[in-house]
This record gives sequence, C-alpha cells and structure tokens, in this order.
Amino acid sequence: MNDSSNCFPLQGMESVKPKTVCIFGTGDFGRSLGLKLLQCGYSVVFGSRNPNSSSLVPKGAESLSHTEAAKKSAIIVIAIHREHYDFLTDLADVLKGKVLVDISNNLKMNQYPESNAEYLAGLLPGCKVVKAFNTVSAWALQSGTLDASRQVLVCGNDAEAKEAVMEIARSLGLTPLDQGTLLAAKEIENYPLQLFPMWRMPCYVCAVLTVLIFLYCLVIEVFYPAATRKEDTSYLIVITIPNRVFPIVSLILLAIVYLAGLIAAIIQLYRGTKYSRFPDWLDKWMLCRKQLGLLALAYAFLHAIYTLVMPIRYYVRWAWSNYQMTQLKSNETYPLSNYYAWLSDTYVALGILGFFFFVVVGITSLPSVGNAVNWREFNFVQSKLGYLTLVLSTAHTLVYGGDRFIYPTFYRWYLPPSFVLSLIIPCAVLALKFILIMPCLDQRIMKIRQGWERKSKITNSSSLKI
Repeated sequence: MNDSSNCFPLQGMESVKPKTVCIFGTGDFGRSLGLKLLQCGYSVVFGSRNPNSSSLVPKGAESLSHTEAAKKSAIIVIAIHREHYDFLTDLADVLKGKVLVDISNNLKMNQYPESNAEYLAGLLPGCKVVKAFNTVSAWALQSGTLDASRQVLVCGNDAEAKEAVMEIARSLGLTPLDQGTLLAAKEIENYPLQLFPMWRMPCYVCAVLTVLIFLYCLVIEVFYPAATRKEDTSYLIVITIPNRVFPIVSLILLAIVYLAGLIAAIIQLYRGTKYSRFPDWLDKWMLCRKQLGLLALAYAFLHAIYTLVMPIRYYVRWAWSNYQMTQLKSNETYPLSNYYAWLSDTYVALGILGFFFFVVVGITSLPSVGNAVNWREFNFVQSKLGYLTLVLSTAHTLVYGGDRFIYPTFYRWYLPPSFVLSLIIPCAVLALKFILIMPCLDQRIMKIRQGWERKSKITNSSSLKI
C-alpha cells in the first residue's frame, strides 16, 4: 500500500490545482515518475509508440500516441535515451513553446561532445529544454524518496520553465537546486557517473600504507625466521600479520586526519591571516579528512574482529598447551608478574576506550547524525573527542610495545618492531598539537580565524615615517 504521506511537498501543504504532465517513455524511470506524480495529485499522460500497451503504465494514467499526449500538457518529460531523440523532430510543430524536461544519463562520462540537454535543444530550437531528475533513481521514487538523496539538480536557459520543473520536484518531496543555464547540463549528466570522487585519494593513501606495512611485517615475521632459523612461519600471513597491519594503518590514518588541520594552523600563523588560500594539496587533504577518518575506523573494526578470533586459532592453542606442558615437565609454576598484569589490563582498557570514542566520532560524521547536532556539539566531538581518541589509541600502542623497543633482540635485520612505525606520525601530531594549544599561540590562531590580520612590514614602515 502506498504511503500517502510521501506525496506532500517539503515546503508546505498549500493546495495546488492539479496539472497535467506528459511523459515520453514507459521505461522504469518513466513509470516510477508517473506513479509518483499521480500520488501527488497530478494528471499523467504517457506518450508511447504503442499506446495500446496500457499494462505498462501506472493505473490512473492515460496512454496515447506521442502527438496526442504532447497536446495535453505544456510540460513533457523526455524519459528516453539520446539515440532515440530523432523522432522528436517530426513533432517539432506540436512541441513548439513547450517545456521539455531531459532526464537522460549516459553510459560513461563525457560520452558526447555536448550534453544530451544541449543536443535536444539543438534538435528542437522552439522548445524550452530543462535538465532535471537525472540524479534521482527509479528506486528512489518507488521508495518514496525517504531512503535516498532528495536533491534534484536543475538547469535551463528559461527561468519560468526551470521554476515550473522545480515546483514539480517540490511537489514530489524532492529538493531542487538551480545550477544555472544549460551550460551546466554536462556537469549534471556526469554527476551520477562519478565513482566515489571524494574517496579516491583516501583509498589510494590507505592502499599504499596497507601494502607497505604488510610488506614490512612480512620481512620481519616471515622472511627473517626463514633466512636465519630455517623456520616456516608463513601461516602468520593469514591472521597475525593482517592484525598488525590494520591497527598500524588505522592509527596512522587517524593521525593524518588531524595533521592537516595543524599544518593549516601553522600556515595561518606564518601568514598572519586567514584570507589567503591554502596550497592545493592541503585543500584536497582537508576536504577528504572525513573519508580518511572513516577508513581508519573501518580498519579499527577489522583489528577488533581479528583480535577476538585469536584464542580459537590452532597456533595460539598449541602455544598455550606447549607452555603448560613445559611447566608440568619442569614441575615449576611461573609466578604471576604484577608488572605484566598491569601492562596487559592497561593495554586492553586503553584499546576498548579508544575504540569506543573512535566509533562515537565516526557516527557523528554521518550526515544523518551530524545534522541533528549544532556546530559547537559537532566541533566538540570531531575535535576534542577526536584528539582524545588519538591519545588513547597512541597510548594503547605504546603500552602494547612496552619496553621492547629498547632491546636489540626485537630489531630484526636492524629494523624496528612494526608497532614503532605506527607511533611516529601520531606522536608527532600530538607533540605539535601540544605546542599549538599553548596560550600564546592558541590565542593568536583564534584571533586570525576571527578575522584579525597581521600588518605587513610595508604598512609598519610607512606608519613609522608618518
């Protein structure tokens, strides 16, 4: 049963006189759009090559030939592919002066020299072409737009035609965004074809770090025993080495997230103003901090899961059994070490707390959650709790390593243990943050971000002369 609550526009409950909308095409999107229009009080007429195939159209809609359907409405939705536009030239006289809504998409980005909407406008110069609805899927319309993006990008050369299409979008419970003239149509058509554009660089960084840390652990834990003791430890590749790689990469990515903001603060301190653009590499870095943080959280989840399965591994069960048999054979029970008991419990507690706050920060970065808090609350979670997460995670790694970094036996082929690598960037970030929160620097940064600018040497020298 259809939910009638989805039929009301977002901007109010004003009664609008029902209008007729014509749709050319009875494909998935055309039928979904027609059904949604019917639910919202519009009269819908479909133009089809086979108007007798009425079983394809939603109940309540009329199915006519293209010519007859076009005569019944001033707004015609072109729900067909670009390669089938040619037949529209035969209807040029009927379509003259009408609003044509182009909703088409291509199979790949920049598939044609001009956008589909511009091509359609060239075929029918007497029509008012508007690009819209191509960023909304048929599934989104069928689900009532509750579980999908509501944004509808709209562009066109005629302001009245755009406004008419935007009013339809509002009536469907969508949010229209005016993108200007048809010159923006190509960009709008490329938008649905983008594959995680903001995730590309974070994924590259994550992949490179993962490969490098994995190879490093492979050298230390597999190649070194094989070369020095003729011992086969290749079974560590499946669980043990990944469970070292995931936390190391996660901690480095988390530190990188906050390193970008610290570098930006240093640049603003150096320049003495916030009204100067950051370098392009820093701009891109700061824009993808959310994605870097979510990847770090994903790796932290993997680390938690891999750690939980450790006790059921054959190698671990064998090691514990062998340890117990050694005590039995020697008739000696090793005493409890208070130092290692504290170390172990502290390590686990810091990991649990760090992971908890990591999840809180990650959940708050989601739009559905972030929109429910004000800016101060969001900044508190992302900044204060974010740095607390970094402190706890770094402490978790430090306690895990303990004093092993000072013993030469843990340096294989003069390479430090893998956990040492994960501490370099986080410790540098925390040290840098500690310096920047000193009152003399923190107050200057706050003044700069509130609009204060340091006077230039030229201004100072000229004021001295006066």
